[in-house]
Amino acid sequence: MKENPTRSLPGIPVLLALLLAMIAATVVLFQGVAGDSPLTAVLAVIGGLVAFFLLFGLYMVEPNQSAVLSLFGKYVGTVHDNGLRWNNPFFSKRKVSLRVRNFESGKLKVNELDGSPIEIAAVIVWRVVDSAEAVFNVDDYESFVHIQSEAALRAMATSYPYDQHEEGQVSLRSHPVEISERLKEQLDERLTEAGVDVIDARISHLAYAPEIAHAMLQRQQANAVIAARTRIVAGAVGMVEMALEELQKNGVVQLDEERKAAMVSNLLVVLCSDRSTQPIVNTGTLY
Repeated sequence: MKENPTRSLPGIPVLLALLLAMIAATVVLFQGVAGDSPLTAVLAVIGGLVAFFLLFGLYMVEPNQSAVLSLFGKYVGTVHDNGLRWNNPFFSKRKVSLRVRNFESGKLKVNELDGSPIEIAAVIVWRVVDSAEAVFNVDDYESFVHIQSEAALRAMATSYPYDQHEEGQVSLRSHPVEISERLKEQLDERLTEAGVDVIDARISHLAYAPEIAHAMLQRQQANAVIAARTRIVAGAVGMVEMALEELQKNGVVQLDEERKAAMVSNLLVVLCSDRSTQPIVNTGTLY
């Protein structure tokens, strides 16, 4: 089912014409009764009833709205013209909003790729681009969008880990742009058949489930301590190498392998001692 644009008549001229026809029928009716002409009166009544029935063909289409027309269950077309319009009174008319809409999904509790329970929610921005598909392909397109959005969010969350564990790995927390693009792709695949276009999809809430949040915080703190110590050791080794190179370059002292090893050991002890690392480990707040 694809949208088929159709034409409609301007409503205001049709409304004025029908009102004039009803007034004329009323005048003719009184003249027929006064002139004792039953046929004229009957024709006036019939004309007035027809004009009144044609009034039911009038309907309003607001900006960024469309009207889907059907005749006895058969799709006729879609009207996009704004204002007061007129079509066959036998047409049923269902209005569909084409405005941009958004909603925030509820906080879903799912297991990420590593199996840890997390809470996740997303903001979805969408609009209807095909009124016929929205009306006839699904029962309730708004409910369809909400349910399929939550299903896509669950599927996406189980495909990625919460944290990045190795270089180049895409995770929910460290790659928000890539995750949003992947979520939008999944939503487009699910909602295209309902005539819906997803404009944007972004994670609005992401956290570990309460029952494991404390344990995950401790793991983050441990990882931060290890990273800090690794950087300190790497810096200390670089400083020792520079010191040995400068001593040999300037000829300050000639060191054999044994003295060089002893000097390296002493410098590393001084640079990597607990006293020097303590301020680094205990400062800052970990998230």
